[in-house]
Amino acid sequence: MFTGKRPTDERFKEDSSLHSFVKEALPERVIEITDPTLLQERVGRGTRNGNNMRNESLLQCLNSIFEIGLTCSSDPPSERIDMGNVVAMLCSIRDKLHQTRFVRHVRT
Repeated sequence: MFTGKRPTDERFKEDSSLHSFVKEALPERVIEITDPTLLQERVGRGTRNGNNMRNESLLQCLNSIFEIGLTCSSDPPSERIDMGNVVAMLCSIRDKLHQTRFVRHVRT
């Protein structure tokens, strides 16, 4: 969902997969693998410290989401994390994003 790619995409043939595509890109190239429609105008627009902090926070959250996806699609399945833990991790990411938005509104 976050890459905009399907596991059946033409680029994922033979030794390549959506899982390996994401794993090889993290954490340095998180922007490159994220579906541009999710980013829209959120990343890279501002030069002020506040915008840079929000951008960094967003990048950290995206990286965490991709890491969760990698763990959920681990092979063998016995290495996958419990869905209760996934929900808790995603809620934590959501809270971090909401906190960043709140700080932006307070400062403006």
